[in-house]
Amino acid sequence: MAEWAANGFIAFLGIAGGVAVGSGMVALLIVLDLIPRLAQIACAYRHSVWFETAVIAGSLYWTFADFLDWKIHVPARAALSFVGLIDGIFIGMLAAALTEVMNVIPILAKRLNLSDYLVALLMAMALGKTAGSLFDWLVYQR
Repeated sequence: MAEWAANGFIAFLGIAGGVAVGSGMVALLIVLDLIPRLAQIACAYRHSVWFETAVIAGSLYWTFADFLDWKIHVPARAALSFVGLIDGIFIGMLAAALTEVMNVIPILAKRLNLSDYLVALLMAMALGKTAGSLFDWLVYQR
């Protein structure tokens, strides 16, 4: 009886955690309007269903891959490069959505009197982030 109660409690915790994380992810996507904004930037309003499907399919795939302990036998560098690229795209889009929602860039440019140099400011931020990430991955973490 105690084992049954323990397993039931663990199942309840797992479901509750999944609901919490899933709700947080959906709330984040809705509040930031990530999918509609991506469709707007890509000029692909008609294909926004594909963006939504990709998010759902990715979530389902990685859930099953984690639960079922799927293994992919590919060279480590190729796999890490691909996963790093996909992760970087996601984190970059999320960071861009956050800064856009919070209007960080226009406020920063206005307060520093850099409105005329907004493109240069954005390029400096992007190149600085890229250079810092490459330094961290290729030099610092060796």
